[in-house]
Amino acid sequence: MGLWPTKRGGNLKRLAAFAVVAVSISLGFAGTASAEIASVFGDNPYLDDGAPGGIVCQVQGPGNDAGQRWCGTGRHNANNSTRSSVESFDGVPIDVNVAFPPAPESGPDGPWPLMMVFHGYGGGKLNFSSLQRWLDRGYAVFSMSNRGFHESCGTASSQGADPDCPSGGFVRLNDTRYEVRDAQEFAGMLVDQGVVDPEAIGASGGSYGGGMSMALAALNDRTMLPDGSLTAWESPVEGTPLGLAVALPNIPWTDLAYSLAPNGSNIDYIRDASYFGRFGVMKQSYVTGLYVSGSSAPGYYLPAGQNLSGNINGWFELLNNGEPYQGQAAAQTLIDEITVNHSSYYIDHSRSPAPLLISSGFTDDLFPANEATRFYNRTKSEYPNQEIGLFFGSFGHPRGQNKSAETSDLAELENEWADYYLGGIGSKPASEVTAYAQSCPSDAAPGTDATAPTWGAIAPGEVRFTSRRVRTVSPEGGSRTVAEAFDPISGDGACAAAPGEPESGVASYDLPAATGSGYTVMGSPTVIARIAQSGINSQIAARLVDVSPDGTIKTLVNRALWRPAATSDHQVFQLQPNGWKVEAGHHLRLELLPGDYSGTTLANFGRPSNDQQTAKVSDLEFRVPVLDSPGSAGGAVKTPAKKVLPDRPGVRLAPGFGQSGSVRVVGGPRLVGRGTVANGRLRITVTCRDSYRCDGRFRLVGAPDNGGKGRGLRFGVIDVGELAPGATRRASVRLSATANRFFTSRGTLRTAVVWRGRYTSFAVIGTR
Repeated sequence: MGLWPTKRGGNLKRLAAFAVVAVSISLGFAGTASAEIASVFGDNPYLDDGAPGGIVCQVQGPGNDAGQRWCGTGRHNANNSTRSSVESFDGVPIDVNVAFPPAPESGPDGPWPLMMVFHGYGGGKLNFSSLQRWLDRGYAVFSMSNRGFHESCGTASSQGADPDCPSGGFVRLNDTRYEVRDAQEFAGMLVDQGVVDPEAIGASGGSYGGGMSMALAALNDRTMLPDGSLTAWESPVEGTPLGLAVALPNIPWTDLAYSLAPNGSNIDYIRDASYFGRFGVMKQSYVTGLYVSGSSAPGYYLPAGQNLSGNINGWFELLNNGEPYQGQAAAQTLIDEITVNHSSYYIDHSRSPAPLLISSGFTDDLFPANEATRFYNRTKSEYPNQEIGLFFGSFGHPRGQNKSAETSDLAELENEWADYYLGGIGSKPASEVTAYAQSCPSDAAPGTDATAPTWGAIAPGEVRFTSRRVRTVSPEGGSRTVAEAFDPISGDGACAAAPGEPESGVASYDLPAATGSGYTVMGSPTVIARIAQSGINSQIAARLVDVSPDGTIKTLVNRALWRPAATSDHQVFQLQPNGWKVEAGHHLRLELLPGDYSGTTLANFGRPSNDQQTAKVSDLEFRVPVLDSPGSAGGAVKTPAKKVLPDRPGVRLAPGFGQSGSVRVVGGPRLVGRGTVANGRLRITVTCRDSYRCDGRFRLVGAPDNGGKGRGLRFGVIDVGELAPGATRRASVRLSATANRFFTSRGTLRTAVVWRGRYTSFAVIGTR
């Protein structure tokens, strides 16, 4: 990523104030130049013995870094066991680096704006050369090795050097109560020392560091204590109130449990996409790779079951053992722990987060772009004026392409956000969405880019496909060779090519070939269908592929892992977001598979389910959001239809999607009752069997079981108002003349159904 703007204009002049100081000192630096910041953390209030501590700062000699103050030992790795540790709030030593720009020739040496920079999983604190991006812009920088990695208790030598390491210095997966609080405590110490501006603290980092940055943004001006309670974030000695000025999380998670074991409940047009429903499907190749890389970092994992907040060995074993997860106390404990204490989405959101620019990779299969849209949608629904931007492209974890043009534009935008919120430089950045479509081959220029004021406005058109046929997903269906080619760890990358013919044992749906100039997918395709599948252990894996005109090659566009509910009613789920140009002559194919795996642990995108059952798919509707306007591509692009809301409590459209309206999938039976017929009226007593409520007006239509006679008769409308779960209400419906004649001439109607729209299931009404 570049350090200086190249396209967005105006920033070079605005940044001159920072550059002049650095350049003037660089040109006339003398080794005896004044440097007031000689050390940091010298008055650490958490030292066990109360003795003075601190990390000495070294003034850099002539060269590009001239005059900078570097406080620390660089970055440790297996060949460098030196450390510069500071004890955190619970006595655990954390290895840190801190650096400051050159001291000004006149005036005070600080306080400086601070950018905290966090590392990826298994990594360690960044060395000083890796921190130059922010030093060159005039910011102080802080980086640490998170608990359990490298010299923050990850090595035998670091554990032997401090008795608090073995008991508290293990990897906790960015626990809000520990790793996140560590960063807050150290920033507060620097504020107490007077070298950091308490109103100009930022957070940045990728992957694991992105998760840290998200948590800090969600906390904003609060700290989470070990008991899970929240208190004001204050500096540890002076009690100076602190808050985060800006966060720049790159390829982060917001729900770590969902990232590693998705179940299909994350839909990009609903306000609340928290983990809901069955325990998900493990991303096996990714989770295995992360587990191994973390332990060999070096990293310190506790033995299984020793501490539930860092039970990595136990969680890894549970995930690999597989189904049945339902009913396992350990499985529910895993979900509860990871969501509540390790995921920014579940941090109390009764106050707004810090300003956020979240960047996610469309072809990142570990932390996909819907990790960002989840947080974005809820934040915008609760705080419509919140400063929050999104940036999407083909970068990040595998299969990310990381094209320099996209990453440079991202760095430029991040600089604008940092300069405004930390340095008070330039105009306020727009809270908008920028998205680049994927392009192939990998060395091709980036695909089409688009900018919109909201995520809901990024795709003005939609390509739709329907199929009423019943299709079968067999337990052993799908090609293992194709799965390996598309796997993010063992496969051939974002542009991997596979044989184009339909795979056996898979429910495949071929959309019409694109015409004219084609169209560009942009966002999350939606599947609405009836899925009949026995048991509770099975899964459905979904892929959207682009098939070449001659049908011989297919390329992966979107994918998903989904755990269907135990119902034969309509269900709705989405594939991960992406941008992709469907050229003329090419066509899209939706594939529903029994799993997305090759049979080898490190080549299984999704772990194959134990006791996978046959699935029958019917009444399918498939919707693909596109950048093109309605009427494009020979009329294939339509105006987006009403969004189909899943069957879950309190579900509502996210802001920006209201223009299309919504209809809700409702599992049944929701409403049951018994009634009598007399004097032209049907009098019934209904009970709500919904998991949270029954509401609204329902049309009663006939479906008698006496040979089918009377089927389709309309008996009137029942208005139940709003019924709580288990509540009962009496209702009276005036029958039509036809319905009344049916009752008087045919006798007692034994069953009927309540109907309420395209995606609503039938509820049973009986009469006597």
